Amino acid sequence: MAKFLIVEARFYDHLNDMLVAGAKAALKAAGHKAEVITVPGALEIPAAIAMADASGDYDGYVAIGVVIRGETYHFEIVAGESARGVMALTMDGVPIGNGILTVENEAQALVRADPAQKDKGGEAAKAAIALLALKERFG
Repeated sequence: MAKFLIVEARFYDHLNDMLVAGAKAALKAAGHKAEVITVPGALEIPAAIAMADASGDYDGYVAIGVVIRGETYHFEIVAGESARGVMALTMDGVPIGNGILTVENEAQALVRADPAQKDKGGEAAKAAIALLALKERFG
């Protein structure tokens, strides 16, 4: 049984609730433990994961958040830099499932967040589990 940390950028409560529920359900179904922490925004997710990983308390991570395109360039910065930060950690061998949604509108986010539809939170948890298995195999 592994211990996973779900790091969520809580901005859209109703969407995050669905993403976290999907992630927790997938981890529980696979027999793993999960803990959740909240950070202010998607840009803070990679830093929080790096800090948690340095503690040695967790085996893997699930990044959860929702970035919806607005009227400014800020969307591109948040979407791109949060993904870059997560990917950099992953390339360093940290098992992370990326469940940060980057969408055009709330309707797209609802479909992707809902565990009964696209279940991107659950998919991110399954990705983290798969990466942990690879780390253990090659580590």
